[in-house]
Amino acid sequence: MKAFFDDRQWKHDPKNFMAAGVKRACPEQPERIARLHAGAEAAGCVFEAPQDAGIGPIAAVHSSQYLTFLQTIHARWSAIEGAAPEVIPNVHPRRRDDSYPSSPVGQAGYHQGDTACPIAAHTWEAAYWSAQSAIAGADHLAQSGTPAYVLSRPPGHHAYGDMAAGFCFLNNSAIAAQRLLAQGARPAVLDIDVHHGNGTQDIFYARADVLTLSIHADPTGFYPFFFGHAHEHGAGAGIGANLNLPLPQGQGDAEFLAALEVALDRIESFGCDALVVATGLDAHEGDPFRALRVTTQGFARIGAAIAARGLRTLYVQEGGYLSEDLGPNLTSFLSGVQG
Repeated sequence: MKAFFDDRQWKHDPKNFMAAGVKRACPEQPERIARLHAGAEAAGCVFEAPQDAGIGPIAAVHSSQYLTFLQTIHARWSAIEGAAPEVIPNVHPRRRDDSYPSSPVGQAGYHQGDTACPIAAHTWEAAYWSAQSAIAGADHLAQSGTPAYVLSRPPGHHAYGDMAAGFCFLNNSAIAAQRLLAQGARPAVLDIDVHHGNGTQDIFYARADVLTLSIHADPTGFYPFFFGHAHEHGAGAGIGANLNLPLPQGQGDAEFLAALEVALDRIESFGCDALVVATGLDAHEGDPFRALRVTTQGFARIGAAIAARGLRTLYVQEGGYLSEDLGPNLTSFLSGVQG
């Protein structure tokens, strides 16, 4: 299977994030690249670097105001006397239509939804090439019809059109789906990460041209908390074009696969002809977040079930955090995909 990755994605190296009021080491570490890259190669993937398609395909999903912020905020933040080396917000607006501040502190609060998306000197560069990898994967799928894997790191599915969140800055899966739509496809985004793909849902929520689906741990007591509930099924023109399948914490292979069949049936009903799978591996029983109990062999069954529907499919990496199982989980999933 063809795979895409750019070495500049190594440059994002976040140090801190806040969880339950405690400053902790960020789990979205560059080491994830080494383990995922090895796991993909073990499944027979052959990597190549993406070409630069420019900012246009990214701006088709993200606002120009937000993209300007990502490109400039670290330098402006660093000019503040005594500022920390990473941009982390400490104030947020009441609503998205409140005033837009000129201060970098205020803009950080506007464009960063939580404290789990610190911005350092090379964050924009890494996120940009992570998105370019997804664009290259979408172009490969559109031109060849054959599947591809994208090692997108930093990940993307928590990023909104104008806001970073949850380790994510540019929404790689949404960018890939929009790219496929522009090339005449009827795309769906299926998110199998343990966390709900809230950014992806929001980007397409009022639209009927892209179907969004997410299988994840019940957000009643799990990040992102406010989004991902079963009653969220779209708005306006997008009513019926979003499906959330939250699972109680602790459920494993059987329950996940049952939800997956529901999602795949809905994808067929939509008339999808190009599928983007937001490929999180953090539903694994050994992942540091430990919300669901999918096994390594379970990922092979998940991959096989998706591939069995015969759709042109692009697999874009989302979560899955540092453990001895991370690489083997990807190997298992992609081996299942390839039969």
